[in-house]
Amino acid sequence: MAYQHGITVTEVTEGARALVETATAVIGMVATATAPAGAATAALDAAFPLNRPVLVTDIDAAIGIAGTGGTLRLALQAIADQVRTPVVIVRVAAGADAAATNTAVIGGTVNGMKTGMQALLAAEAQLGIKPRILGCPGLDTLPVTTALIVVAQKLRAMAYAAAIGADIAAAIDYRAGFDARELMLVCPDFVAFDTLAGANATSFAAARALGMRARIDRDEGWHKTLSNVPVVGVLGLTKDVQFDVQDPACEANLLNAKQVTALIRSGGGFRFWGSRTTADPTSPFTFESATRTAQILMDTIAGGMMWAIDKPLRPSLVKDIVETINGTLRGMKSAGQILGGSAWFDADKNTAATLKTGKVVIDYDYTPVPPLENLLLTQRITDSYLADFAVA
Repeated sequence: MAYQHGITVTEVTEGARALVETATAVIGMVATATAPAGAATAALDAAFPLNRPVLVTDIDAAIGIAGTGGTLRLALQAIADQVRTPVVIVRVAAGADAAATNTAVIGGTVNGMKTGMQALLAAEAQLGIKPRILGCPGLDTLPVTTALIVVAQKLRAMAYAAAIGADIAAAIDYRAGFDARELMLVCPDFVAFDTLAGANATSFAAARALGMRARIDRDEGWHKTLSNVPVVGVLGLTKDVQFDVQDPACEANLLNAKQVTALIRSGGGFRFWGSRTTADPTSPFTFESATRTAQILMDTIAGGMMWAIDKPLRPSLVKDIVETINGTLRGMKSAGQILGGSAWFDADKNTAATLKTGKVVIDYDYTPVPPLENLLLTQRITDSYLADFAVA
């Protein structure tokens, strides 16, 4: 060591770190849009080039240039009625028929560039933001929704789509074709006033689900399900759905029993009613909140561990990793986002043979917060309160 007559300060940066929770209220949407020829078309093409992810932070301005045809303007309006939040939009061109439109919406890779919904996978690299709430409102046919599940799985996101069917029974039959924790189906659609047409029109429930999910993330948290929150800006439903909170045979409950979220009118307003994904009913991820908890924990913890990769593998580093995860889990428990969780180092899984190859196994568990789906009340009639009749 070189001679010094004085003080030497060595900065130590080891120890547990605070992890930044991943952003959740980011919508990713695929839409079609057309505008009258001239300046309007030029503005639309410039703002939303075909098959490229575009980040919208001023949703009101985006509505003004979203064209007059297609699904984009109405979907943006449905979202704006609920929340102001970042929206990643991929505009596609409608095809000559339904099959061609499905192909355009699903997309693929052309000359190294992703198209259609696949372009949502490029949003983080291109825009620096990762969509976590996905939908293709008004375009969510069976092939599109099936493909959207795959994209949602890759992004660790939730997808919202229509349960297609002429009636309740058909919607239930449609739901039977899915088994994915990343998907929530909604039935039917809303009715809202279209200012451009000057009349009431169908408002895609999937679009309002996207906005509502982002709004709940912002106001209450990702651990609260979509269900039983008033939906803003709607006037009615496209199909009748009978609802009675005490009747297990009502149509809304029949939909819920088959893991379809119903649209209802109750408490002076319209609401989504149902908290379940299309995962197998025996899955631990049947609730939307359980799926989102798993996704967000995974991204928050894995994404927050980049600092540890390639550092010298010493016991102190492992201790710091474990304490960092435990600190995050404690914070989430205090915030009411999980019921509890803990991380630990299991010596049996970390042998000398695995450690010398640079591999460490850290286990952690957690318990998501379930929604109160069924409140059981017991009502009894009794004459015991007549005993003090004369005293009263």
